Amino acid sequence: MDNSAFTDRDVQSVIEQLFGQDIRYIRLWFPDPLGRIKGSNISRDTIWNVFQDGSGFDGSSIEGLLRIQESDLVARPIPRTFRKLPYLVDGQAIGNMLCQIYTPDGRRFAGDPLWVLEKQVAAAACLGYSTVNVGPELEFFLFKNGSPQTGKPVLVHRGGYFDEGVAHLGATVRMRAVEAFRQLGISIEVDHGEVADSQNEIDLHYQDALSMAHNAMLYRTVVKEVAAQLGVSASFMPKPLAGVNGSGMHIHTSLFTDGHNTFFDEQDTEYHLSATARQFMAGVFKYLPAGMIILCQWVNSFKRLVPGYEAPVYLCWGRRNRSALIRVPQYQMGKERATRIEVRCPDPACNIPLAFAVIIGMGLQGIREDLKSLPNPVEDDVFRLSKTQLKKRGIASLPGSFNEALAEFRDSGLMRTILGDHLHGKICDSKEAEWRDYVAGVGKKNAPIRTKVFPWEVTYYSRWV
Repeated sequence: MDNSAFTDRDVQSVIEQLFGQDIRYIRLWFPDPLGRIKGSNISRDTIWNVFQDGSGFDGSSIEGLLRIQESDLVARPIPRTFRKLPYLVDGQAIGNMLCQIYTPDGRRFAGDPLWVLEKQVAAAACLGYSTVNVGPELEFFLFKNGSPQTGKPVLVHRGGYFDEGVAHLGATVRMRAVEAFRQLGISIEVDHGEVADSQNEIDLHYQDALSMAHNAMLYRTVVKEVAAQLGVSASFMPKPLAGVNGSGMHIHTSLFTDGHNTFFDEQDTEYHLSATARQFMAGVFKYLPAGMIILCQWVNSFKRLVPGYEAPVYLCWGRRNRSALIRVPQYQMGKERATRIEVRCPDPACNIPLAFAVIIGMGLQGIREDLKSLPNPVEDDVFRLSKTQLKKRGIASLPGSFNEALAEFRDSGLMRTILGDHLHGKICDSKEAEWRDYVAGVGKKNAPIRTKVFPWEVTYYSRWV
């Protein structure tokens, strides 16, 4: 997805689609350091100039990008990401393109999350892995408008995991979203109801990490817009309701070389996992505490990571065990292309390109270090083990709070290497400010409570997720 590699034919293809489908406006967008979509709209009459020169904007006005004295940045669209949105906006057909961010002198901008992911994909290639495949499962809630006084969201439908039968609005939103994805050329594995009332999931078919980053960001936007057209709100907030399961984003990952899945080993009859896969997993386990502030970036994220609600908090792995932090799925056991690892702690409100980059980066570091310290698999329900049993089996846990995770992240040399000094520092500053806002919003006495979701959180996070 290197912008510098596009050809005149790529540009001409976009222009032909604009005029052939009567698309007069194009959304140019990119993720900011927190994964929120930013961008601008241009008319098709200016598209050639934008391909040549980019679209300038004030980076100092976007949180976490630049200081005011160094504000100018340039968004350059990637022609191969052009899509016609599968619905009209104010009666108009709208196009969409993802952008890479450059400085005015033509260098890639260090604060661009896509650049961070591209560098990790390139690092994998340098180690001999030509393709990094990723497949996320994004969960979300659907709500009617909540009360402005309490911030309490109102459920759209009742039903649990895989419940089907009587039609309801949640199923309608999923059906329309899946049709929208089909029109966008995005392949879907499955859609279904999730564990909590009004909770849903649509799983994307795996593909290379850069393409998937674009598609997964589109996913969140499309689901929100489809829901809005039906008069409800889609929320990717990790824990919008206390006392019920939160929303996760399980991320499936595998490394391929020339069409061969390097995570697969036919000789390993029990798990079919290669030494490469085990090193990758060991790297994730070793560095995950430092990476949590990227995979679960909000204070509200740690309201989800509480034992008892299916969110994994213990550093262990298994096959069928959904209380494990990493799972090796068995749906198509023994098939090469299906062999992958599933990291289960991230949530769907993360910065998706950075989340992919951090998982890849941690795994590649495990390969570089030739780690052989992968713990034994655990197939028991870890939530039922006592503290003594956990200690005896050597099962550690993730950071217990937002502040613990932020401290691990701040001190991590690997996170600084993966993200770069600029982005690492900006995220630290942003997360410290978020904690101050949270404490001011809920009060010092309430701030440590992780089993309650405060109205302040619903109001604060609903702006973005």
